[in-house]
Amino acid sequence: MKSHRITGAASAVALALTLALGGAGAAQAAPEGASPGAAPSYVALGDSYSSGVGAGSYQSSSGDCKRSDKAYPALWSAAHRPASFAFTACSGARTGDVLNKQLAPLTPTTGLVSISVGGNDAGFADAMSTCVLNSDSVCLDRIATASTFIRDELPAKLDAVYSAISARSPKARVVVLGYPRFYKLDAVCVGLSEAKRKAINNAADLLDSVIAKRAADHGFAFGDVNTTFAGHELCSGSPWLRSVTLPVDESYHPTAAGQSGGYLPVFSSAT
Repeated sequence: MKSHRITGAASAVALALTLALGGAGAAQAAPEGASPGAAPSYVALGDSYSSGVGAGSYQSSSGDCKRSDKAYPALWSAAHRPASFAFTACSGARTGDVLNKQLAPLTPTTGLVSISVGGNDAGFADAMSTCVLNSDSVCLDRIATASTFIRDELPAKLDAVYSAISARSPKARVVVLGYPRFYKLDAVCVGLSEAKRKAINNAADLLDSVIAKRAADHGFAFGDVNTTFAGHELCSGSPWLRSVTLPVDESYHPTAAGQSGGYLPVFSSAT
């Protein structure tokens, strides 16, 4: 993807981005058939980074959840043929949505669970819209507010989700996936200022550190996707993330290459 550009229509795009990424209800997809015993029963939970928004090839039955056949859960399932596969990750999902709408497929016999969640709780869409539309100082203030939430309020929300997973599937291996840094710094890049890009990256790092700590305290594995996305951030010349784009709900999400080259190897190595 070419380096991103914020045009005169940025206000309309950013407003639509906020609405589109704000959340859609999670729905359970029917488990896909597989050879019994080939791999443990697998349940894929979480938000748009797990449902595959931005990767295309969306399952028509998933509606606004936009679950993609090119998302890492679907790719892993196709390669490993688990005994059963339930894909309930949904675009816009927050921790409360996971708790209320996504956990039904979890059973005592579930052997593997994946999840990415927390970005929407922290106000991902609003923070990005604020930074697109406003000055450096306004952007940095919004990022600071999000960072305070991540430090002070998000841990308890993550604990509630992780505890619910353990209660339903106590023997499952649970892999918690983080979020990539969005931007390559110190690069020629039209669009957001270096100060904004650095603040956004720092917030992503903070989010990952909090998620990793809560995952570890619950005995879960944490997958750091910055290891695979390095060199493929926005402004890198070879991004695996979309900038402001149409449809707007795909903005700031991994492409199909980001799912297959960024998320899938990290998840596979943790299973």
